[in-house]
Amino acid sequence: MYDATFKIIIFGDAGCGKTTLTQRFLTNLFVSDSKMTIGVDFEVKSLEVDKQKVKLQIWDFGGEERFRFLLPTYVRGARGGLFLFDITNYSSLAHIDDWLNVIRKEIRAEDVFPIIVVGGKADLAENREVSAAEGIKIAKSRNVDGFIETSSKSGENVEKTFEALTSLMLNNSKRY
Repeated sequence: MYDATFKIIIFGDAGCGKTTLTQRFLTNLFVSDSKMTIGVDFEVKSLEVDKQKVKLQIWDFGGEERFRFLLPTYVRGARGGLFLFDITNYSSLAHIDDWLNVIRKEIRAEDVFPIIVVGGKADLAENREVSAAEGIKIAKSRNVDGFIETSSKSGENVEKTFEALTSLMLNNSKRY
């Protein structure tokens, strides 16, 4: 029996590590040769956050432009999201407004929909094109709910990212 079930979406440009992040969260393994997501992938994982048992339905979107038309359909019913960008590729963060516009069009004004900006590939810091400070600044200016850097390779902050989003969704669900 679950205290809550939440549908979440993971979105961002192609190649920034959405599927690898999801797989690391699900299996605690790093899969370096994941295939490009065609359309959308769906996964489920249970976790305990704030002493509550939660089931996450994770919708991982293909980041290529040609799949973007699918996103509005899958946003419906979601309760939160992770916007993932690659810290070694500035343009993956530069597209944040395009992604947020698609999502915010589908969310009703009365809905509380937490979004965390996630800087992926933190293990490649020597090739960094986006500083943590810049990521935080962009996240704040877009009125999202947080910023974190992760590494699917090392596992750094992977669990913490999903737990933080889950905690935000749990707090929001108490309002209803």
